[in-house]
Amino acid sequence: MRKYFLLLLALLLALSLVAAGCGGSQEEPKEQGEQQQSGGETTKLFLATGSTGGTYYPLGGAMAKVWNDNIEGLNVTAQSTGASVENIRLLASGQTELAMAMNGPAQAAWLGKGDFEGKPLNNFRAVGVIYPEVMQIVTPTDSGIQTVADLKGKRVSIGPVGSGTASSALKILAAYGLDPEKDIQKFQDTFADAARKLKDGQLDAAFAVLAVPAGSIIDVTTSTPVTIVDIEGEGLQKLLEADPAFTPYDIPGGTYKGQDEVAHTVSQWAVLYVKEDLPEDLIYQMTKVMYEKTDEIAKGHARGEQITIDNALKGIEPVEFHPGAVKYYKEKGMM
Repeated sequence: MRKYFLLLLALLLALSLVAAGCGGSQEEPKEQGEQQQSGGETTKLFLATGSTGGTYYPLGGAMAKVWNDNIEGLNVTAQSTGASVENIRLLASGQTELAMAMNGPAQAAWLGKGDFEGKPLNNFRAVGVIYPEVMQIVTPTDSGIQTVADLKGKRVSIGPVGSGTASSALKILAAYGLDPEKDIQKFQDTFADAARKLKDGQLDAAFAVLAVPAGSIIDVTTSTPVTIVDIEGEGLQKLLEADPAFTPYDIPGGTYKGQDEVAHTVSQWAVLYVKEDLPEDLIYQMTKVMYEKTDEIAKGHARGEQITIDNALKGIEPVEFHPGAVKYYKEKGMM
């Protein structure tokens, strides 16, 4: 009986080893981002953009799709964020790999000024300009607001906390001698929320850094004709002296319902920034696709039409370019 028991035990042990061997051959598939169909690793990256009511988020989604469609093994996902200032911080802290941001906040981060006073961030790199970003101070035509100085005492949204819009708005108000804590009734809405409040009469004006024409502003005009507040004169000169990242920009009359005359404002540049340690070849491919597949990007968002290699190097300094982008620009004879 004992001998029979030992034989049975040995047989059961053998069967369990065979079963384990068979089970080991049926390995569970790895999570997305760990393997690629060809057997290599998939590179999964996050792109920090902006609010869903702005330009960054939908444009970033269109760019991500084109990268994913044209670069084997790449999976980029656009994420909604508080935009420029927050995006640079997310990038520098390693919480995202790619970021869309205005050149002004990025320069401030690099130099440790403004929103980054005394705490410079230098562990990110530039890829290139995406499109011109235009400051548009939107007000209902019947508000009587024509200049920045007219904002005194008014209900004004300066943009979300941590956004490039808010950062720029504070600089513009300061150039005109306005204290946002004392001289205006300050709100910090996304432009989607600000647009709704403008239509409902809950705001007198809202700052928005958007492309021209901006769909979200056009939406406001379906019920409320608007004026784009002029940024000009002595206040403009003070702004340009304080921050060379700004450039005068004219919005043609008739761009929006209610805005019949040319609006004099300022612009900066929307730029793609990346973590400094991303592979050179990957960033080379992403740079190439971004500037050579603009027609595909434009199918996903009309702003893709404004992505042009002619603007690629504008307003970047003192931030350094990623070596992968440098490789592409040298190939094109631009560096």
